[in-house]
Formats: sequence, structure tokens, C-alpha cells
Amino acid sequence: MTSLASAELFRLLKPEELARVTAVAQERTFSAGQEVFREGDPGDGLYVVMEGLVEISGVINDAQRQVLTQVAPRCVFGEMSVIEQLPRSANATAVMPTRVLFVSRAAMQALIAREPALAAAMLQLLSDRLREFNQHYLREVVQAERLAAVGRFARSIIHDLKNPLNIIGLTAEMFGKADAPLQFRTNAQSRIQKQIVRINDLITDILQFTQGEQSLSRAPVNYARFIEQVTAELRGELEIKSVALTLRDPAPEIFLSLDTKLMRRVFVNLIHNAVDVLQDDGCITLSFSVEAEKVRTDIKDNGPGIAPEMAGKLFQPFATHGKAHGSGLGLS
Repeated sequence: MTSLASAELFRLLKPEELARVTAVAQERTFSAGQEVFREGDPGDGLYVVMEGLVEISGVINDAQRQVLTQVAPRCVFGEMSVIEQLPRSANATAVMPTRVLFVSRAAMQALIAREPALAAAMLQLLSDRLREFNQHYLREVVQAERLAAVGRFARSIIHDLKNPLNIIGLTAEMFGKADAPLQFRTNAQSRIQKQIVRINDLITDILQFTQGEQSLSRAPVNYARFIEQVTAELRGELEIKSVALTLRDPAPEIFLSLDTKLMRRVFVNLIHNAVDVLQDDGCITLSFSVEAEKVRTDIKDNGPGIAPEMAGKLFQPFATHGKAHGSGLGLS
């Protein structure tokens, strides 16, 4: 059986000090499911659990009631009422048949005024409670951040999946026309296969992300050949939308250390963002300049341009402008 001398708040008191606490403590018993106090009740004193278990619960953000902690024998609850004369901020409910000792606010304050050791123990208890709350809060924040990161990543992948799926849908529709020539069907089949490869690459990215292995995979690449492959693939897509893709000058024959899959996604997202706002007969032009061992690539279109208010937000997640269904993640 738990004694008051072993309780967390009173275990360092001398026998005569402990005797004074025992003299003012009131024993109370509660059956399983019975409330000790409710949120909003007057804060009239603290409780020490001697036997049983007490559950502390509260309503968080107007949602369902949640269990905040459970108080076992030798532990104290309701101690804030000794410091501040405010209503209870949570519910306390006996989980099983429970016996507690209750010390009123007035009696506890009188004891603290007389017993420096009790005042120090009270400060230590409040410090422990604050530290416990901070740790709990930080865990909740970290969990919320993790969920938010998963949500942002999922939206980013969905953004990247929409383009190949739309192309597959449009190409398949045209492929199914009875009067489509053989060469057109061959090109359409090739286009669909390339989009399937794109989707497969994105799925691989998801798996690497969930395993914590997302990293750059660089290799020496002939930049001219890379641009040739990317533009050839994009031209086939853009023809469907009556948009031309041209090179102002040939891409330089220089080897660069690139992650071709990620770099390809940069080109695809930039060009598709331009296509989203271009009218029929739109035109996108790529130009190149070499500085030392670096290549600068400019992508220009004949559309309305970037809104001034977006100039400083292009690479921020969820920043979007003028697109009814844009997620703002293509360049983030």
C-alpha cells in the first residue's frame, strides 16, 4: 500500500513536516469511471493517488476528448490549483477503483509558507510537469510536420504524374481513331511507352524517398545529346497542344555531371508550366551559352510572362498564380 511519504511531492519531507501534511489531507475514494473533477470546476486543491489509476483528459482544438496522461500511485495531479486560482483545465477520471488524498488549496499554501522543503518540492514538480508538457508538445509538432511533409511530397508526385497521364490519355484517344495512319499509330505507341517510363521513374523516386535514400545520381552526360532527347520527347507532346518548341542555337557539345532524371523533370515542369498559359500557335525557345565549364540554358516563351508578385516565390512550395488547378509544387 502506498504511503504519503513515498509520494513524489512529499518524499523529501522530514517526519514532522510529513505529519503536518497528513493532518490536513482528506482521503477520498472513487469507483471505476467516476469523475474526480471536471474541466471548469473550481481549482480547490491537489490530489495524491494512493491506490488505483486516474486518467487526465481534455478537448484539443475543439476536437474529440483526448487522454493527456494517466496518474499512477505516488503521483500528484491538480497541483496547478495551488499556484493559481483558476478553474480546472481538464477532466480527471478514475480508471479503476481508486483511493486518493486531497489537500485543499488553502491548507497547501499554508504548509508551503511554513516548510521551505515543500516549496522546493512543489517547484520541482511544476518544472517536471512543464518539461513533460514540452516533450509531449514537441512530439506532436514533429508528428504533424512528418504528416505535412508526406502530404507535400504526395502532392508533388501527383503534380508530376498528371502530365504523363494526360499525354497518355490524349495519345490513346487519337490512336484509337479508325482513320489514324500506321506511322501515327507507331509514333503514338512510342509516346505512350515513354510516358510509362516517366511514371515508373516517379514511382522509383517515391520508394527511394520512403526509404530515406533520395540522393543525386550524377554521371558525365553529353549535354547536346541530353537536350536532343528531351526536346524530341517534348515536341511530340506539345504538337498535340499546338505549341512549338525550338532551339535558337544548337546545344553545346560539352560533358556535364548531371542527374539526368531530375534534370529532365526540371525541363518538363518548366515547359509544361509555359504550355499551361500559352494560346494556340504558342512558341517556346531554348538558347544556350557556355561559361568556363558551365552551361546556361534559357527557356523563353511568347506567353504573358511571370507575374511580378510571383518573381520571388517561384521555388517555394505551394506558390502558384493564375492556374485553376496548380499545386505550386512543380519547381519547389
